[in-house]
Amino acid sequence: MTTPRMVRAAAVQIAPVLDSADGTLEKVCAAIDEAAARGVELIVFPETFVPYYPYFSFVRPPVLMGREHLRLYELAPTVPGPVTDAVAERARRHGMVVVLGINERDHGTLYNTQLVFDADGSLVLKRRKITPTYHERMVWGQGDGAGLRPVDTRVGRVGALACWEHYNPLARYALMAQHEEIHCAQFPGSLVGPIFGEQMDVTIRHHALESGCFVINSTGWLHDAQIESITTDPQLQKALRGGCNTAIVSPEGVHLAPPLREGEGMVVADLDLALVTKRKRMMDSAGHYARPELLSLHLDDRPARALVRASDAPAAFPSPDPAGVNRHEPDLVRPRPAVDDGAAIRRPAAA
Repeated sequence: MTTPRMVRAAAVQIAPVLDSADGTLEKVCAAIDEAAARGVELIVFPETFVPYYPYFSFVRPPVLMGREHLRLYELAPTVPGPVTDAVAERARRHGMVVVLGINERDHGTLYNTQLVFDADGSLVLKRRKITPTYHERMVWGQGDGAGLRPVDTRVGRVGALACWEHYNPLARYALMAQHEEIHCAQFPGSLVGPIFGEQMDVTIRHHALESGCFVINSTGWLHDAQIESITTDPQLQKALRGGCNTAIVSPEGVHLAPPLREGEGMVVADLDLALVTKRKRMMDSAGHYARPELLSLHLDDRPARALVRASDAPAAFPSPDPAGVNRHEPDLVRPRPAVDDGAAIRRPAAA
């Protein structure tokens, strides 16, 4: 009989430092240290936490947000860079898998980017949110399908989506069909109001049940003084409160610890990965409960390329790059092992 695998995980609810990217990074490192002291092996931070989520874009009209947008450009990290170096060092020091959301700057564009660091400090996934939501489209560019894949880590097979990507059932199914065991969800928090946190609870519990995986969800938090610094309008300040639900959910849709809906803190729980098989024995959405001959997903997981040179031929449209969206940094992400996805996902043939 196989020995059950146990993983101690943490979901962090935390406030950024709005006037200091270095200050936010220091809070990330301090949280990793705190989690390590509690025996945590996997930690998840909120959406675009470094340097901060662009809350200004939710309460200001586009014509008035240019200065704040440019400031975000100035503070946004590149990949690789000092931020990824610092987080990689902390992950390696504590033997911890770290999932961090950042505003990534790539030349003239910002992206909502999710980073997964393995316990040896290596960056095993850099994925970009495929479609920014509503106001976010004025802030970030669109990602591609190269990051729609789980990665093998020391704690198990980890997948990630950001915020309302969880309302794209095909994006979620792409991860299900590639057999994620632990799903890391990231939301901004301190947004919309209490209904956002309630909807979030439904969303993450449903994904846990449908995918047969654990879900670790992390949301951000803003203090009153930070909200007042973003807008002085009392009515608009209401739109920057509530909307938090930091939680850890089992494959059976059960909260493994009380969720955190206000203030800064850390939700910690032990994941018994034997529960993944227990759930999937009953309902495997990409296995015995699937009908791929009737319903299947087409995934274009080639990295998007703005320029294709003739000198690249005959590989002008290469087969999927094992480095994901890090196509210009071939040594940044280690190659992923081949995974048999069956017929649930159909990838386009290389042109």
